[in-house]
Amino acid sequence: MGDRWHVEVDRSVCIGSGMCVLTAPGGFTLDTARQSHPTAPETDANERVLEAAEGCPVEAITITLADSGEVVFPPED
Repeated sequence: MGDRWHVEVDRSVCIGSGMCVLTAPGGFTLDTARQSHPTAPETDANERVLEAAEGCPVEAITITLADSGEVVFPPED
């Protein structure tokens, strides 16, 4: 995976479960309101960040390719 990703968390959807922080501790943090934030909005493609997005109970995490905007997660139907 040599791609760069843009990672976003929809904080209007985030319930603060912390699953993303547990799955990808270097990729996400929770603020004082227990809302998730990516530690860096752009990052190298990372299996842990993808696992965190896939494991988010409310699908609040979106990953796109940084250079093209193509959606990595969630998969388009």
